[in-house]
Amino acid sequence: MQRRHDHSATNPLFTPANEAFARGYWYIVAAVVLLLAGIRGINFTQNSIRCVNPDIDERALKSPSFDLEPADFVDLESFRSVREMSYPQLYVPIRYLSWMTPPPLGRVLVVFVYWAIIIYMMVQGAIIKDVYFWERIGYRNAWVTVTQVPLLYLLATKTNMIGLIIGTSHERLNWLHRWVARTMFVTATVHGFYFWAEWVHYDIVQDELETLSTIVPYGLAAWGILLWMTITSFKPFRSMAYEFFVIQHILAAIIFLYVVYVHVPVAARYNVWFAVAAISFDRACRLVLLAWQNVKVEPKRACCKGGQVFGHETQLTAVGNSITVLTLSNAHFEWSAGQHLYIWIPRIGLLETHPYTIATSHTLPGTCICNSIQLVVRAHNGFSKRLNQFAQKARVSGKRPTVRTFVVGPYGRSPRWDIFETLILISASTGASFTLPILESLLESKATNCTKRVDFLLAAKQGEEVGFYLDRLHEAIDKAQSVGIDLKVHIAVTGNGQLETLASASTTLSPDMEKERLTQGGEIAARAESASAGRSTPRKRLSQSSIDSHIFHSAARPDVAGFIRGAVEATGGETSVVVCGGQSLVAQVRTSVAKLSDERAVHKGTGAQGIHLHVEEYSF
Repeated sequence: MQRRHDHSATNPLFTPANEAFARGYWYIVAAVVLLLAGIRGINFTQNSIRCVNPDIDERALKSPSFDLEPADFVDLESFRSVREMSYPQLYVPIRYLSWMTPPPLGRVLVVFVYWAIIIYMMVQGAIIKDVYFWERIGYRNAWVTVTQVPLLYLLATKTNMIGLIIGTSHERLNWLHRWVARTMFVTATVHGFYFWAEWVHYDIVQDELETLSTIVPYGLAAWGILLWMTITSFKPFRSMAYEFFVIQHILAAIIFLYVVYVHVPVAARYNVWFAVAAISFDRACRLVLLAWQNVKVEPKRACCKGGQVFGHETQLTAVGNSITVLTLSNAHFEWSAGQHLYIWIPRIGLLETHPYTIATSHTLPGTCICNSIQLVVRAHNGFSKRLNQFAQKARVSGKRPTVRTFVVGPYGRSPRWDIFETLILISASTGASFTLPILESLLESKATNCTKRVDFLLAAKQGEEVGFYLDRLHEAIDKAQSVGIDLKVHIAVTGNGQLETLASASTTLSPDMEKERLTQGGEIAARAESASAGRSTPRKRLSQSSIDSHIFHSAARPDVAGFIRGAVEATGGETSVVVCGGQSLVAQVRTSVAKLSDERAVHKGTGAQGIHLHVEEYSF
């Protein structure tokens, strides 16, 4: 039997067909990217002309029941129907097994379509019972595997070319990166299995391992690395030691490219170079961004604390044992609500960079730090825990809790929020760092917007996780009244005895700001919710110093479905639901929105307007 494993070619009988399938794969990828880019263009144009109707009576706009139907210049009903069909998600509530929760329906359908394409490429014209049976399938699956390598690395980069074209950010494509890797592992296993079966059939296993001393061992090494990366990418392993996971994952990805380069024939090595180009482009862009945002040739030393040549002076404030607030000075770049930064603090984590949402939508007023921004970090393990411990030790010792921080970003591409009549913002704990800037940016917007009602829900177990946001929520309520937006704020603190701590919660970032708050008597006074955040009834006030009918407090777990329903049924126009939290909350919101859309027969002749959903989950 002729052995055709060498570095220069594959079996010439199979190469033309395999290369044709490889080209077809990238034609499909390009077509999908162009389709999504087209949809992006349509949405951009559509959003630009929405709510621009001078004939609308001003009193009608202020009415909460006013039906603000989107003025589509093209028929987008089918797009919205597909969008809402993608929302539902099944959640596995069993402890230690919640990581097995499947993706939402939309992602499941995308994976199924992708698998259908890959399975077709694996078997079409390859299953022929002849002497080349094993070899034909082995070579076909080798090409199918290596053809996916560039897409895998494209989806892993932060400066993501696909994301730039279709208008999304790298973290929203990360789930697809993992599923492409898992699919590659299956096709690589089939590739190796059929060659091994052929060797066993002809009793030449030992000859192959000895004679082909470079190809087979490198192929086995590539499969082993892919197996390792696939297993460690599952959530339980990522959560054990995330910093270690990131470091070993990067090293494994680099080694994987090398062994694949040695293993595959010359005709297929362009896939490896494609992946290397994607990585190089990403790293070059991130290096330029790092220098641009952290190196100041002529720093403004007379401007507060913004005189650092390298990095940003960062003030750390520990809010109890679970929250750390980082205030970064002299951020000479712009950002928008919902974006996040990667931060590097060598003093606390020499080889670690971590992403955190920017908790402010604009420059902080009243701070003695030029153009400052804030990040709110909840202490878990590793870096975030060390960050909180550092801030607490510095405060106890009387030292100034400041560190030098380097940033890369901002990343993230959020949709427009001012094109919906009703905006529902739902968050858990530090998830308010995502939703509150959205609310503030909406209230500060000078442009014409459609939004007439905002319902804000914040849930947490401990009062200290909420206290940081209270003053800003009061400011938002005052601003909403001045701009004519009906804003309702619902706060649920579910820990035993934690609701009462809100009255004395410190919502400040520095001693100066704390003193200012106390002199103003900024205590929280509100009605409270008894059973759910969706249906409010009077509850004992936390303070009698002021009356605020726009904030409701509850010590019970919020009824998320009822909260969404109440806001949707109070409006006639299109609604956007934004949620930022853990897997349980996200799945609950997804399913609630899907059920409500189906119940109201959205876009099915009833006249009910669509419900847009934007999700930010705590994990990548």
